[in-house]
Amino acid sequence: MPAPQSAHCFLPDDAATTALAELLALHLRPGDTLLLSGGIGAGKTHLARAFIQAKLGRAEDVPSPTFTLVQTYEAADCEIWHADLYRLSHPDEVLELGLDSAFQTAICLIEWPDRLGDLAPPFALRLALSISEDGRDAVFTGGRAGLLDQLQAALAQNG
Repeated sequence: MPAPQSAHCFLPDDAATTALAELLALHLRPGDTLLLSGGIGAGKTHLARAFIQAKLGRAEDVPSPTFTLVQTYEAADCEIWHADLYRLSHPDEVLELGLDSAFQTAICLIEWPDRLGDLAPPFALRLALSISEDGRDAVFTGGRAGLLDQLQAALAQNG
């Protein structure tokens, strides 16, 4: 059976977005990058914040890195980098932030990944969030070998 090209889910509310982030926290590991795309208000920061709190296993103040560009967190089993690249004007600025090294060793959550240009990790998991009438649509593509299969199975199991 061929590997899936994408995995889809519908998120009717913020609680469903949080549940998806918690599911992702179970499956992503050091060296994985999640590229979060979608318009303003699509839920990128909400999902990243919920992911970080789930991975840390505690409530934590998780500010949007819109102005700091990058926030880092120490989980029990890995470092998490949360980046908002909206204000970058050139992909070379990614190198100044140290993201190229973090892609190898940390779990990286990247908002506005189009600013990466060709510096996006080749096996990054892409999550496109879009607002629909009743909530949000989420579409996953890419990822390391087997990750989409794992996510698709977990999404089916969790309804």
